[in-house]
Amino acid sequence: MTQTFDFDAVVVGAGAVGLACGHALSKRGLVVAVLEREAAIGQGVSSRNSEVIHGGLYYPTGSLKARLCVTGRRALYAFLDAHHVDYKKCGKLVVATEPAEVERLEAILVQAQENDVEGMERLTGAQARALEPGLRAEAALLSPESGVFDSHGYMLALRGEIEAAGGAVVVETPFEGATPLAGGGFTVRAGGAEATSLTCRLLITAPGLSAQAVAGQIEGFPADQIPKGHFGKGVYFRLAAKAPFQRLIYPPPIHGALGTHYRNDLGGQAVFGPDLAYVSEPDYSVDPARAADFAAYIRKFWPGLPADALTPDYAGVRPKLHGPGEPQPDFQLRGADTHGLPGLMALFGIESPGLTSSLAIGETVAARLLD
Repeated sequence: MTQTFDFDAVVVGAGAVGLACGHALSKRGLVVAVLEREAAIGQGVSSRNSEVIHGGLYYPTGSLKARLCVTGRRALYAFLDAHHVDYKKCGKLVVATEPAEVERLEAILVQAQENDVEGMERLTGAQARALEPGLRAEAALLSPESGVFDSHGYMLALRGEIEAAGGAVVVETPFEGATPLAGGGFTVRAGGAEATSLTCRLLITAPGLSAQAVAGQIEGFPADQIPKGHFGKGVYFRLAAKAPFQRLIYPPPIHGALGTHYRNDLGGQAVFGPDLAYVSEPDYSVDPARAADFAAYIRKFWPGLPADALTPDYAGVRPKLHGPGEPQPDFQLRGADTHGLPGLMALFGIESPGLTSSLAIGETVAARLLD
């Protein structure tokens, strides 16, 4: 007897990655339900970031981050064009502000070339300053494929694709657990004002900060296959003055993150951030006193920052799999080969460059579950 299901697939989490997974499955003819506990899509990691489209420069060659960032970035520009979502391919300068950092730029360039990142250029300090007057630079790398985009418009377009294919994106519906069925598939318990249970053949968990908690609510998911999670908080400050640069400006990466950087957002305003501080639980407050530290850091690459020009903006929290001082791990896409539950794909540690990589992550999840 063939098992029938309410949905072909259920995705937990309606951020960019969850919606991209739903989109990839919908493209393959599956009817998908995406469950989101918040009152709107993309309220977590996906809406509290830099909205940067990353080139794919930094990640170890062959890693999921390297492959999916480059593939995802190419697919993302095409998707944004097709759905008329606003973006600006402004390019990025990775800047050495002192002689000791120049050697690090060469290592980044080699890594980017090995990762098949297009168009990378070495620039002298004079060439970098010619592009961006006011910049302090001993040398720089130019990544012309980097940019910024409207991440919320992107997620709305993904939602529209899922719903046009007969699926559903349901907000205010928290995931409360799942039980594997004897013949394959899952019963999923959904809470909210109209709590219910539904069945599906495939289950994908992409809930960002709550990835570990969600995995722990799936019966039979081995506890030793749930990686320890950490909350990495980053705050942003906005410039109360004319934007000084047109391109993204990045210092060489810091340990465990890309470092505090500059962007000129789609509205033409300058924003700096994020920094990195580990916290015990998500916290979105911004301490105005942090402006002094930000200003000192920014003046390394922009000495002309006016006094008292930084205003607190917002904070984001990233779902990290490494703690302070630990090596930065790859994305974790855990299927039945690790947890032993056919039809389940659990995603962990999907932080930067997860937004850029989202379409490629969705394609990889769909392929691993179906192809």
